[in-house]
Amino acid sequence: MARPYLRRPSLLLAACAVLAGCALNTPPDTKRLTETELAHATPPPTWKAGGVQATVQDDWLASFADPRLPPLAEEALRYNADLRVAAARVEIASASLKAAGGPLYPEVGLAGRSGGKATGSSGDLSGLVVSASWELDLWGRVRNQQRAADFQFASAQADQRAAQQAIVAALAKAWFIATESMQQRRVVNEMLGTSESLVRLADDRLRIGAGADVDVALARANLQTFRDNALQIDLALAQSRRALEILLGRYPAAEIELPMTLPAMPPPAPTGVPSELLERRPDVIAAERRVAAAFARGEEAVAARLPKISLTAALSSISSTTFVLQNDSETSAGFGATLFFPIFNAGQLEAQVELRTAEQKQAAAAYAQTALKAFNEVESALASEVSLASREGVLRQSLSDNTRALDLEQVRYKVGLRDLRTVAQQQLSAYSASMALLRVQTEQRVQRVQLHLALGGGFGPPGS
Repeated sequence: MARPYLRRPSLLLAACAVLAGCALNTPPDTKRLTETELAHATPPPTWKAGGVQATVQDDWLASFADPRLPPLAEEALRYNADLRVAAARVEIASASLKAAGGPLYPEVGLAGRSGGKATGSSGDLSGLVVSASWELDLWGRVRNQQRAADFQFASAQADQRAAQQAIVAALAKAWFIATESMQQRRVVNEMLGTSESLVRLADDRLRIGAGADVDVALARANLQTFRDNALQIDLALAQSRRALEILLGRYPAAEIELPMTLPAMPPPAPTGVPSELLERRPDVIAAERRVAAAFARGEEAVAARLPKISLTAALSSISSTTFVLQNDSETSAGFGATLFFPIFNAGQLEAQVELRTAEQKQAAAAYAQTALKAFNEVESALASEVSLASREGVLRQSLSDNTRALDLEQVRYKVGLRDLRTVAQQQLSAYSASMALLRVQTEQRVQRVQLHLALGGGFGPPGS
């Protein structure tokens, strides 16, 4: 007589299917993480350092209106070694995701034997066995395992996007810094020309008796100072070229062609509002996905403490000249279920729950750290833009005044109203003003790139 709980196997299977489809707990989203992890740093409605409250736009690279930058960005995305490492991490996460999803489906195996002597017998034994087993994921252990791999895959994808943006931003910064070196070389060449003229003038004045040996010595010493500056700038220019070539994946031969002038400063960039940053920056998104992955692994550890139920089935066909079978080839089928309940494991499962809980806390803290860093980078870039714009105006006027003063001092020296020391000092002042203005103008463009990177806007055409 059949047992009562086996009379209606279809109802048992239906109940198992319903239990297996139970909904899983939802991991914390951006809003919840902001409330819990950033409770002491609530984002304000607007950026404290200013900014244009319009939607952050993609294609920031094109805003510099330098047609050479987009092709270089494509080259860097294709050949940069760091990006290939990030791409490999995505492939690893993708393979892990596929592997994690396997236990959700039945496992089917095939075993066969053809001919041959059975052990200790002179007869033949052959047959075929098809077996299948399927764990009923009643408590969501397997599904949470797959969800953790899915979230980890999403975080790897976001990390890859962050790496791409960082490489393109580094490329643009290096491009502007190398261009600055080109302009510095032009400025020092102008100063070299002026110094050589002063040496000739000092020699001429000494020859006609209107000058002094000290003026000639001073003029020549001043010329050597600018020649030394030119050599230092040449080295900096070569190093800037090599830095660019490394970003592009090229051999660092310092041969890349550079522009002679910096591009025009683009108009102010739209910055959006602080609350949107956490949903746009890829590194913050990656940190949020890691929190979700840690949450899913915690749920998996909790479910691992509960019973495991697996369904098994087998179909076999065996023929033998050793054993007495009812038919020449006997076929049989079977179906069953197994139950495993962990009773004692020296606290390993409880320790796994504690471990996963600590990992979730760590991921949540890392999310807060990444979010605060993102806010700080935007505020710092905006504040730098304001300061650099003011400094650029001041230094531009300083250069104009120093250049005018140098022209006047040279005229006075020619007519004998000034000695060469005054001219040399004014020449150094004009040179310093030129270099300071170039540094600030380059930093303006570098900080604009940093602002775009901090805002999380894309560098390619919209929709790319």
